[in-house]
Amino acid sequence: MNNDTIFALSSAPGKSGVAVIRISGNDLSKLFKHIINKKKPESRHAYFTNLKDDNGDLIDQCIAIYFNAPYSFTGEDIIEIHSHGSPAVINKIFEFLRINGCRIANRGEFSRRAFYNNKMDLTDVDGLIALLDAKTDKQRQNALRSLTGRDSIVYNNWRESMIEISAYSAAILDYADDELPKNIDKKILNKTKKLLEEIKSSLSQSRASRAIQNGFNIVLVGKTNVGKSSIFNKLVGSNRAIVSDIAGTTRDVVSQQIDIDGYLVNLSDTAGIRQSRNKIEKIGIERTHNEIENADLILYVYNEMPRELKTDGITIINKSDLLKSKTSKRVIYTSVKNNTGFDKLLKTIKEKMHELMGNGESKLAINERTYELLNESVSELQNALDKYDGNYDIFAEHVRRAGDAIGKILGVITTNEIADMTFQRLCLGK
Repeated sequence: MNNDTIFALSSAPGKSGVAVIRISGNDLSKLFKHIINKKKPESRHAYFTNLKDDNGDLIDQCIAIYFNAPYSFTGEDIIEIHSHGSPAVINKIFEFLRINGCRIANRGEFSRRAFYNNKMDLTDVDGLIALLDAKTDKQRQNALRSLTGRDSIVYNNWRESMIEISAYSAAILDYADDELPKNIDKKILNKTKKLLEEIKSSLSQSRASRAIQNGFNIVLVGKTNVGKSSIFNKLVGSNRAIVSDIAGTTRDVVSQQIDIDGYLVNLSDTAGIRQSRNKIEKIGIERTHNEIENADLILYVYNEMPRELKTDGITIINKSDLLKSKTSKRVIYTSVKNNTGFDKLLKTIKEKMHELMGNGESKLAINERTYELLNESVSELQNALDKYDGNYDIFAEHVRRAGDAIGKILGVITTNEIADMTFQRLCLGK
């Protein structure tokens, strides 16, 4: 990590009422005095200032705040300038900062400095990324769990337990029985089994966490002209998909992200499934099958009672205003024309979502990176137990490797590739 003084726009780009420009470096007291034109400014105090360039010309009227190290986001000195949010003002302040020895920050460089200054670990960074990307309340809650360190506590406890198990396993090889705690071998094995079950339990619940972060995939499937697009538009709340009496109107997958019960849902309307010689329609039908494979929940749409009900989704009988009888309790009857059945459909979707996610959410916010490392840790702990034959040397090595995998989640044990991939997902101002 270099010692350059860096700056970036932390607020959204474009025209705004207020823009926030963040500066981070080793000693910014001289620069801050220059900005506010005072000899003895206090840390964490907001100062109104007429910010002037080196020729004495007014750039803007701003609010400036100084956060002295290590009591800042990065652990270094930080200055925040709150200016008017026009592009011209922002560019002029950037020019002022460059003249005064600062450079524009790279993506995620502020968070990288916080990481190297022990202000954050990689799970905190994951949480920050997720919070900045949050579109629903559940995503916000999930991200804050990581950002505020609750995931870090779990991971640190697991890793410390693994280090302790490895240490005692090595001690068994080097010390006599009377120099070790009583029944230490049984305690080590039991503790390892308990750790394995805890991590497996979190992985088994990871579907909920990943669905919260990436969205729950719901797909409308059925033959042509059964009203899939009409139901799609009803759930989305707009005329997103083309609706027509002509069979085969939808020839590609139409998708929309919506919020259902605080969860992000990727809702997809697909091409009607039928035999077709039309090349474009055949491509659409092939894409429908791909959507079905990746779906978390399938909404099967008919306009009459099917001979056999599907058991892996929700069955909808649409255009129910044309039916003579509606007696089955195993299906949901909808009518776009009469605007009926959609409250029950939405309620059933919510229930099914909670059911498929185990009626509970993982205690950890698990993303793709942490999912792979947790699986690696489980594999090593399983190997330690499966291959145990009284030899604690091999046992200790497998547990140590499991602890290294958890260490990579935290960033305690890391590689440049892992760090780069994580920080580059952040914006310039973070």
